[in-house]
Amino acid sequence: MSFDADIIVVGAGPAGLGFCRTLAQSPVSILVLEKQSEESVTQPSFDGREIALTHASRQSMQELGIWQNLPPNEIYLLKDAKVFNGTSDYQLHFEDSKPRIPGEGLGFLVPNYRIRQATYEAVKGQKNLTIRYGVGVKDVNLSAQGATVLLDNGKKVSARLVIAADSRFSNTRRQMGIGAEMNDFGRTVHVFRMRHTKSNEHTAIECFHYGRTLAILPLEEHLSSCVVTIDTHRSHEITDLSPEQLAQSIMTQLEHKLGDMTLEEKMVSYPLVGVHAKRFYGLSCAVIGDAAVGMHPVTAQGYNLGLQSGMILGGLIAEAAAAHQDIASPSLLNKYERKHMLSTRTIYHGTNFVVKLFTTEHPPAKLLRSAVMRFSNNFPPIKYLITRQLTKV
Repeated sequence: MSFDADIIVVGAGPAGLGFCRTLAQSPVSILVLEKQSEESVTQPSFDGREIALTHASRQSMQELGIWQNLPPNEIYLLKDAKVFNGTSDYQLHFEDSKPRIPGEGLGFLVPNYRIRQATYEAVKGQKNLTIRYGVGVKDVNLSAQGATVLLDNGKKVSARLVIAADSRFSNTRRQMGIGAEMNDFGRTVHVFRMRHTKSNEHTAIECFHYGRTLAILPLEEHLSSCVVTIDTHRSHEITDLSPEQLAQSIMTQLEHKLGDMTLEEKMVSYPLVGVHAKRFYGLSCAVIGDAAVGMHPVTAQGYNLGLQSGMILGGLIAEAAAAHQDIASPSLLNKYERKHMLSTRTIYHGTNFVVKLFTTEHPPAKLLRSAVMRFSNNFPPIKYLITRQLTKV
């Protein structure tokens, strides 16, 4: 069977292009199909999202030549994290007691659009890679010998392996016949930056207030990203506020911990839906990134898991190609699934449990989460395991 490329990747986001970068030194040829315009990929716009990166992710990004493309002044240090429950002053405090490099704490925060840009910069000169922009996927036909992709312009392209990396709402995943567990939280996330007069001390704050969740992500010492999660039918309580009213609302919820606050950037909103594919591969196909696992942002593991998926699958394919073995054999793809599923299942379901516990307003739930916080804070082994889970991926 003659192929247009060895691998077709659907989606030129950070997960798809990051996977491509793992094969930069491999003999395999890669064709990326991207529905958006070339400009949206090569010059992404600010989208309000800040991505929490673990030390392991930084190491992977350095190996792939992505980290070096990030503007140094937009890599923000995350030293500590604190969790508050309702109106209680009691806090669950996470800090990395054994930092890999002194002073670097839990990890880093980087704007999402900078990661997208840095990833593109890393692959733009890659000789075994071709990107087609403005092309959507209409259908995917799979067999044990390879995959044929029908484009929305009526043309067809084929490859030994096709990979879906086109978001948690992946249409390609569905066309591959791979189902997914989808958890629509019925909530909307509103993201915006604010300047403040008091230092954030490079500490993230998560406030599970009744009816809404507020997260503060430290950027510059006097600049933070605010993430408000609220039931969608109540979103107007946030979007209808003037910049001054919004600032006052956040200051009140924080009890003025950051002093006076002013809105710095426009608000960006998006629906909150968690997704976990029921399997990560099929005949001559696989899913990576958000198409495999789309996380609730409370544990800040979405990009880290997406990067991990590309590193695992790319590493296995590179080994197979170097040994002149089948890059889409069921045994190879099954090994990828076993490796990636091992961590994603636990994190995905654990995160959903935490979110449900900390957003349920019934009295028993309120008592239980208070007990969980105190137990976790005062039982070092549990606290250590949670901190390691948050920082190791």
